[in-house]
Amino acid sequence: MTRRVKTVVGISISVFICLSIGGLSGYITQAAIPTWYAGLNKPFFTPPNWLFAPVWTTLYCMMGVAAGWVWSKGSHHRWVKTALYHFSAQLVVNGLWSIVFFGLKSPGIALLVIALLLYLILKTIYWFKIVHKPTAYLLYPYLVWVSFASFLNLGIYYLNN
Repeated sequence: MTRRVKTVVGISISVFICLSIGGLSGYITQAAIPTWYAGLNKPFFTPPNWLFAPVWTTLYCMMGVAAGWVWSKGSHHRWVKTALYHFSAQLVVNGLWSIVFFGLKSPGIALLVIALLLYLILKTIYWFKIVHKPTAYLLYPYLVWVSFASFLNLGIYYLNN
């Protein structure tokens, strides 16, 4: 298998995994939107509900491309393993946030989860930058969106407690 084919296969697998996590998160989220979430007081800067799915789909695809590209640099390499470890950890915590916020309906605990997520995203960017700098740039929109989501989460917590 050529290096180019390995890269395409790695990216495809990574995008699939990211979109699968996003799909599971979306499934958990959808049940709470018309009931619990609709009844919450929300900050003035809350985007419309229809915006979340296309933004997250785009971000999960960008994350998958970045991870697949890093993976293609050689999964035997210690730095690649470290980068992918951090990526995997942040992806799990990303999914955990939806479970806590929408599934458990706990914006307070979700604040702790999203703080951990931000930390892990920063660590992932750091390691991706070491392995292959362009992959880190693909994660900056994700960092910005999760930062925004943190303020939204904080606003919801504040307005409903």
